[in-house]
Amino acid sequence: MKKLDKLVLKSFWGPFFVTLSVVIFIFLMKVVIFYIDDFVSKDVSLWDIGTLFSYFALATVPTALPLALLLASLMTYGNLGEFFELTAIKSAGISMIRVMAPMFIITLFLSATSFVFNDRIAPWANLKAYSLLYDIREAKPMMKIKEGIFYNDLPGYSIKVDKKMPDGVTMLGMVIYKHDSRAFERGNTEVILADSGRMYTINDNSYLVFELFNGNNYQEVVDGLSSANRVTYTSTGQTPPAPTNFLRNSFDNYKLVISLSSFGLKRSDEEAFKYHAYMKNVQELTHAADSVKREYEVSVKNLYPSSKQYYSYNFKTEDSIYFKNVEAGPWVDSLLALPVSDSLRQSIITQAKTSAEGVASFAATNVTYLKTKVKDGNSYALEKQKKYAAALSCLILVLIGSPLGAIIKKGGFGLPVLISIVFYILMYVLNIQGEKYVKEGQMSVMLGAWLSNMVLLLFGVYFTDRARNDSRLFDKDIYVMMFQQIKFRWKNFRNPLSKALEEEELQNRIP
Repeated sequence: MKKLDKLVLKSFWGPFFVTLSVVIFIFLMKVVIFYIDDFVSKDVSLWDIGTLFSYFALATVPTALPLALLLASLMTYGNLGEFFELTAIKSAGISMIRVMAPMFIITLFLSATSFVFNDRIAPWANLKAYSLLYDIREAKPMMKIKEGIFYNDLPGYSIKVDKKMPDGVTMLGMVIYKHDSRAFERGNTEVILADSGRMYTINDNSYLVFELFNGNNYQEVVDGLSSANRVTYTSTGQTPPAPTNFLRNSFDNYKLVISLSSFGLKRSDEEAFKYHAYMKNVQELTHAADSVKREYEVSVKNLYPSSKQYYSYNFKTEDSIYFKNVEAGPWVDSLLALPVSDSLRQSIITQAKTSAEGVASFAATNVTYLKTKVKDGNSYALEKQKKYAAALSCLILVLIGSPLGAIIKKGGFGLPVLISIVFYILMYVLNIQGEKYVKEGQMSVMLGAWLSNMVLLLFGVYFTDRARNDSRLFDKDIYVMMFQQIKFRWKNFRNPLSKALEEEELQNRIP
């Protein structure tokens, strides 16, 4: 390895790891902001939240890598230009292409790594992340009993306390309503009143214990007759029996144990999330796209045989799966000329109307089904192509960042960050638009997946050519002189006489 290569790579690795970490952190903050409502007030441990963020961090690496490479290459060559190291290298007769060579070799390796990561690790991380996120969303909120307000999230119970002590365990003035399993018939069947009590959990937070002091337990005991049966007796005028008994028990100390099995995080089957394209690698995406294509072809092939049931006359077009136009002729006139009674005519019209409505419904259903199949097939094919396009975008963005850094001759997180954001937003918008057009059927899968790379490649080739020729593309003086020249030419164009006088004066000054 040449000393020049060591110099470039030594200047590259530091900014690359810093920018990659920053970009991944930014994407994680986007996830936090988007899903913050799903985390708040949920009985989820910090370990589960940390695991979720770890999965999302792995899933965002293929997305963050192109931006990190663009920013790192800009900073690398910007620093070399700012401290005149590029000037010294070029004065030694070394071309800009040779200076950029080590960056391209490293980027080729990183592009291959990005593809493997995007094909193997990212689908696994997406599956783990979104399945865990779904479980967190479905988890019930943590128990937060507030003073003077009934808490109803415990299944079968409504709890109210008058005052909570600072220790968070002792409570005063407790009211607990216990609902019967047939609460829609009988309502509250048991009420517990206590002067004070304590609330705590046992068995690794599996059970909640209310230890109550100095209170009464009121119960309604119904012997064989529900509220619905009492309504039946009343509506028929009969006198119902009196089966209801009310019991009251006083206590000095009473423990109520409630299972917390409905709380906390419960993991669902990850296999239920594998249908999405984000959860599949290239091989699985290819298989899924082929399966959808075969289903589409079978459905199209079965359209004609399935539609025969709606017709009373068989057209002589059995060799084709499509209907052909049947021209009117003498056979139609003869059919129309047949004498038909009014009742039979009405029956024929009704049957024709029913058949027409059936055909219309059959056609609409199949059109919707076929459009869905086309959309699903395009989604799988698009996701497959995006894995290749994302890997190549690393090389293209370095092709933009390296010459731009040499041209602007500015390092650090100032101008390079601004330029990186502009090009990354351009790439993001083109990717979104391409994906939209592909799913709507307005653009082919290949063009939609590779649209951003094709546009950015033009920028990369142009900036590389400018860097080879030591262009002063971003120098202020160039544009000031250009503006003055345009202004001078416009002035001479508007006043030819002044131009002639200036030329004559110039001639007189020549000795």
